[in-house]
Amino acid sequence: MKHKLQQLLYFGREQALSCLFPVVIFASLAATKFIPLPFLARYDWLFIICLAMQWWMLRAGLETKDELKVITLFHLIGLALEIFKVHMGSWAYPEEGFFKVFGVPLYSGFMYASVASYLCQAWRRLHVELVNWPSMLAVVPLAAAIYFNFFWHHFWIDVRWWLGLLVIIVFWRASVNYKVNGIDYRMPIVLSFVLIGFFIWIAENIATFFGAWQYPNQTHAWSLVHLGKISSWLLLVIVSFLIVAELKRVKGTSQ
Repeated sequence: MKHKLQQLLYFGREQALSCLFPVVIFASLAATKFIPLPFLARYDWLFIICLAMQWWMLRAGLETKDELKVITLFHLIGLALEIFKVHMGSWAYPEEGFFKVFGVPLYSGFMYASVASYLCQAWRRLHVELVNWPSMLAVVPLAAAIYFNFFWHHFWIDVRWWLGLLVIIVFWRASVNYKVNGIDYRMPIVLSFVLIGFFIWIAENIATFFGAWQYPNQTHAWSLVHLGKISSWLLLVIVSFLIVAELKRVKGTSQ
């Protein structure tokens, strides 16, 4: 029991270190909500803080240049999704800001980038290896379909549940190996998707409470984010994981 507790604490420490970027974002959201900063709007300060944090992590060696490229890609993917969703009225950023594009503050892309940062950090710290990973011919189209469903369901049917079923079928045999303090563990990929998606839903509730963005039902007062959003975050986590996994796999085979 003592050894299991030690392993759990070590695993928790590695997870906490992997979450450094997201933690800074949440801390900044909380601080800027209650402590007004001079000269610039809140959204602008959040953008500057995220940029500074990204620069510091690279200079301190907490992130590699390759990881920075992945995180930048996620920033752009996330920003494109944010612009579309805000335009469609799914949520809003009601506060003023100079660093806004089509009503979306640029700091919002860092919230997606922070998910990529966590995945990259955890991948390296826990020595993640993929087992029975399906072919790229299955992974890439599936990831693309999941991402574009966030757009096309506004004009056509929402096929998220069919995509979720496809994920289970494609990744049924796949699992992830990871090390905790030198000891190997294994987890089914589908279970890891669900766990990460659930914790991001919890983080979303914290973020909306501190005014990171606002859903229509939160216009007058904050309320819990609908449980249905877990499916959205689950699919977004799957896209994030698949992109990171494929980039890691391609880089590994090219070395």
